[in-house]
Amino acid sequence: MLQHNSLPEQHQNQLSLIFSSLKLSQLLRAAGIRKSYGVSSFVVFQIIFQLVFQGRNLFRLLEGSRAESLPGKDVVYRFLNDSRYNWRRFYQLLSLKMVGRFEKLTSAQRIRVFIVDDSVMERERSKKVELLARVFDHVSGRFVRGYTLLTLGWSDGFSFAPLDFTLMCSAKAKNRLCEMREDLDKRSVGYKRRLEAMSPKPDTVVQMLERALKAGFSADYVLMDSWFTHAPLLQKLRDKELHVIGMVKELKQRYLFEGKSLSLRELYARVPKNPKAEILGSVRVHTPSGLALKVVFVQNRNNRREWLAILTTDLSLETTEVVRIYGMRWSIETFFKMAKSHLKLGTEFQGRSFDMMVSHTTIVFTRYLILEWERRENNDERSLGGLFYLFADEVMDLDLKTALRQLMTFVLNLLPNKPENNESLSQLQKWIAALPSYIKALFPQLGCES
Repeated sequence: MLQHNSLPEQHQNQLSLIFSSLKLSQLLRAAGIRKSYGVSSFVVFQIIFQLVFQGRNLFRLLEGSRAESLPGKDVVYRFLNDSRYNWRRFYQLLSLKMVGRFEKLTSAQRIRVFIVDDSVMERERSKKVELLARVFDHVSGRFVRGYTLLTLGWSDGFSFAPLDFTLMCSAKAKNRLCEMREDLDKRSVGYKRRLEAMSPKPDTVVQMLERALKAGFSADYVLMDSWFTHAPLLQKLRDKELHVIGMVKELKQRYLFEGKSLSLRELYARVPKNPKAEILGSVRVHTPSGLALKVVFVQNRNNRREWLAILTTDLSLETTEVVRIYGMRWSIETFFKMAKSHLKLGTEFQGRSFDMMVSHTTIVFTRYLILEWERRENNDERSLGGLFYLFADEVMDLDLKTALRQLMTFVLNLLPNKPENNESLSQLQKWIAALPSYIKALFPQLGCES
């Protein structure tokens, strides 16, 4: 680790130990992230990685008293803007190593899930940023300037690891405010990621899951919200032998039940219900293409007249298990909140290059992944050695009551004219409280922003 930074020696040694144990320098070289002369890529990577823990930006760092011992601003920006660097390969190798460590602390009977979700990265004041587009923000219900960060994560119910991401602009040319560079080498990794940014989102989800399975990741279910839960995507995932659990809302889709084609609301009217229970009932249906589904209806505790629907392609699952497992999807919301509020996702650098946004987003994901590993190390006694691994209890799983509460809160946040709920802030506070004390000391103000 760099010796000229402003981190306390104890924290610096701890971070140095983490970098050494993960062999990050080797992972960078394996992904083709190297320089032929001057300051090494690993040193530049460390400088950027540590900025958020030092409570300063690159400008302030280079204006400090030790600026002479640091590489210049041009070195850092050339590093971030290089279209030849395979950042996806680097992060895939790192996340595979991290998930492997999580797996050693997780029993074989524990449910593991892939989680797919997206979040808007706004660039409202930008005008000439590469592939800038008008994207729809489902939270505010309006179009904004920026990108959609499509993310694939992995979770065992206690730890969450982001595995892959794609910065999406828009598949429609009329919504793209700026096009990509014309002088780009079409053989480069950067060119391929730009083409990926303009592809349809469902196709990108399938590609991300294919890459994850090919790399060696595994999970029992794929969790997704109502935007992704549509019959064509469900069928593609079932063809890959992946079971799906996802929320579904009333749209134009139809379900075949007792020989009739019914909407979701018509289907709910025909289901035998238990009005005194939070889980009202369930029913087995088919899509018009023949895909078998199980739909579970849940009572909205905030409005007794409303209900929610969750479907799964695994017909053998109990209704309570469907709701409980879907509650694990909340961990990706905590990740988005942490990445944007404290790890400077989308705000630390304001470059115009698409390569810079990809490289910096990868570094932010790396920050979170290392923090998540330290949190697991700090809370799971089995990480202390084989004896604890054999005798310590399994980490607590998400209970049904918590899953239902998070499910209702998630729906409330999507409804118009509803005050913002503090559930996401509460979950983030719990995540922060579980971090080691030396990590919390690195942040100047570790509080939740609204």
